[in-house]
Amino acid sequence: MEIYKEFTFEAAHLLPHVPEGHKCGRLHGHSFFVRIYVSGEVDSHTGWIVDFADIKAAFKPIYDRLDHYYLNDIEGLENPTSEVLAKWIWKELKPSLPQLSKILIKETCTSGCVYEGD
Repeated sequence: MEIYKEFTFEAAHLLPHVPEGHKCGRLHGHSFFVRIYVSGEVDSHTGWIVDFADIKAAFKPIYDRLDHYYLNDIEGLENPTSEVLAKWIWKELKPSLPQLSKILIKETCTSGCVYEGD
């Protein structure tokens, strides 16, 4: 079974390694969308894999580091593409949420990525 919890945060960034003149090389912001998936067996007593509140609590310190910040200033996000952000969130979240199975990032309504770990 797999469940998910969704979050949004606002942040600015630029992509330092795009070709000269590329629009993403300029400072800009996004309303980022994050969906955190966890998978596992459904507990016969509780009826769930994990409490949604536990997912929210595990993500909160990460959310607090991202929301309304300049992503390029965060260690590990110097080149904050959606792909790099997904892997960074995974690395930060996995120790406190071992059932983590997938991270989905959307930086626009039509563009994003999915990361399923190493």
